[in-house]
Amino acid sequence: MFHKINNLYNEYPRQYWLMIMGIVIATAGGSMIWPFMLIYASGKLNLPLSTVATLISINAGTGLISSLIAGTLADRVGRKGVMTFSLAMTGIAYYLLMHAETYLQFAGLMVMIGLSNPMYQVGADAMLADMIPSEKRTDAYAINRIANNAAFAMGPAVGGFLAASSYNFAFYGASIGFLTYSLLLFFLARETLNKSTKRTELAIPQTGGFARVLRDKSYMAFVASISIGLIAPTMLWILMPVYAKTNFGIPENLYGWIPTTNALMCVFIQYFVTLITRHRPTLPVLTVGMLIYALGTGSVALMSSFGGFWLSMVILTFGELTLVPTASKYVADRAPEDLRGRYMSIHWLGWGLARTLSPLIGGFLNDSIAPVAIWIGGLTIGLTSTLGLFLLHRLSAPKAALQAEA
Repeated sequence: MFHKINNLYNEYPRQYWLMIMGIVIATAGGSMIWPFMLIYASGKLNLPLSTVATLISINAGTGLISSLIAGTLADRVGRKGVMTFSLAMTGIAYYLLMHAETYLQFAGLMVMIGLSNPMYQVGADAMLADMIPSEKRTDAYAINRIANNAAFAMGPAVGGFLAASSYNFAFYGASIGFLTYSLLLFFLARETLNKSTKRTELAIPQTGGFARVLRDKSYMAFVASISIGLIAPTMLWILMPVYAKTNFGIPENLYGWIPTTNALMCVFIQYFVTLITRHRPTLPVLTVGMLIYALGTGSVALMSSFGGFWLSMVILTFGELTLVPTASKYVADRAPEDLRGRYMSIHWLGWGLARTLSPLIGGFLNDSIAPVAIWIGGLTIGLTSTLGLFLLHRLSAPKAALQAEA
């Protein structure tokens, strides 16, 4: 067993494992407070939940802008600087949230976190792609997700215990986690951006980076399909807790085991799913993953008990295990070396759009038609995305074959 672990460790650069250790520290800290943020803000502000919930929309909307900025910065300034700044700013924001008293103060700090989070994600994905060869990227992204979910599984339990005594303890934990990782990166990590590529870009004028990404029609079709499809699972994550409690009386303390199940599956099953998917073409794997996402979301319409909602999450999680690491590998493989940050930006912009739109679409279906329409709509959206990915694969297959022959 020790021999296998040692072999796995030696397969990847030491800086990769520094990132894995850092994301565990930061995620464990952040997840101590984030699941309870609306409860905390509601108690502080004494405002209706519908008003307090707009803080999440502000956070998500800010993240859309930051996703674009982050890619340019990661490609020009460097991955390490963007990541370190993001982590430090997030840690400071969590510390300041302890002292927020008004809606405007909370909103400003949500903007601060919304700006910083995508910067780390884009920079980290680009740094990982810089360090890891293509044939190992699926495994590398999968291990990163396993570590992230292991920390997420621990964080809320510890945070809930701390918050029962004082929310300040949970905020201290979050702030220390992010600041610690930022210091580890600053002192121990090296920059992975290819400096010779940057010099070439200065010597040979080229069209703007994002314009080059937007001209990659196959990639933009991929982003559009993924962005549409991700609305479905995001609906489940955001709306199923309210749907289960309002319509079927599932209390929060019981429902909490459902997201914990997702995190534990990502920890213990992700690597085995990756063993199946890593040697297969990426677009077919993504198509299957999106189909499972759609079916998991649609299955909620058939459920009326804790066990049923738990099963829907289990189905959806298999879609997540299939799609998410493979999507990151697809982007890393597709992007030219000098544009990895911007390709990652456009990819994560799609995730942000899904997070912003899904509550609006789900709320409209709930209020205008019926609560169960949320899940029928999610199924339809997911199947539309599945069809788009399938057609993209069929259209790109002949081109790939011609390139292989050449």
